[in-house]
Amino acid sequence: MINHAWIVNLREAGLLILDAVNLRIPAAPRGFLNQLVSKQRVLLNGAVAEENASVAAGDKISLRPSARLDELVHASRLNPPQLLYEDQLCIVLNKPAGLMTHPAGGHDSDLLTDLRTFLRLRHETYQVSPVHRLDIGTSGAILFGKGRAAISTLGKMLMAGEARKDYLALVSGQPPRSGTLDTTIQVHGKHKDSQTRYRCLATMPGHALLELELITGRRHQIRQQLAEAGWPIVGDQRYHGESLPGLTRPFLHCLRLDFTSPENHRTVKIVTPLPDDLTGQLASLGFDYFQRQADSAEILAPEPSSAGIMH
Repeated sequence: MINHAWIVNLREAGLLILDAVNLRIPAAPRGFLNQLVSKQRVLLNGAVAEENASVAAGDKISLRPSARLDELVHASRLNPPQLLYEDQLCIVLNKPAGLMTHPAGGHDSDLLTDLRTFLRLRHETYQVSPVHRLDIGTSGAILFGKGRAAISTLGKMLMAGEARKDYLALVSGQPPRSGTLDTTIQVHGKHKDSQTRYRCLATMPGHALLELELITGRRHQIRQQLAEAGWPIVGDQRYHGESLPGLTRPFLHCLRLDFTSPENHRTVKIVTPLPDDLTGQLASLGFDYFQRQADSAEILAPEPSSAGIMH
């Protein structure tokens, strides 16, 4: 059984606690949620929650584990902590490695389909789409727009370089402490100028942990550029990366996502901690990596005067 805990976001702020829980586990019948509260299985900021309690952004909700709860979370398609940020016009999810971003032949599941199922269970029928993608083996934050207007606005923002995406990668070799990879890479048979800034966070003999900021956003950009520089990503078989025991995918994670929400122009900063498979690899190699926790998104703007409208 799994412990389910998460931080209340802007979409949920001001709701009664059962309504907030229902937004995260939409497959759960209302009667089941009422039982959770009556049996004192719902905690708000570490204390047993009352049925009439309301929640604020930044509050922590925890549910005592049960097999039935696990079934309902599975039926909802998204785990509650997987929803990193949400407001009226956008949503950010934490994509696990091994899951496609979009539907694709040969794959039984993908994050977009999971999100659409999750929203249908909420009875929310607007169009939703990712405005960038992560490779199947890459984990971390993905931004989705809600409604055609928001999807278009967010897509233009990313194309204009007005959002920031930072990644963590473990590579073979010993790169300089910092630098910029400014090269031309092949994308669908065409040569595209590509730029990535990096800095070295830690080194061990034969390996380096890099933080990378995408300046351009080409397909496989980081993977190609690092391989061409002579520092292939560990576990990246496509680009001849080194194999390590227990690592079944490239050591690449979207750590940070900064963007401006179309809803009243909030600046949102999200940090997504490394998943356990990658922290375990660092520990096995002797890296002393400080895990930056991110239970909630940081919102850098005054509260809005009105909400945006989805179309």
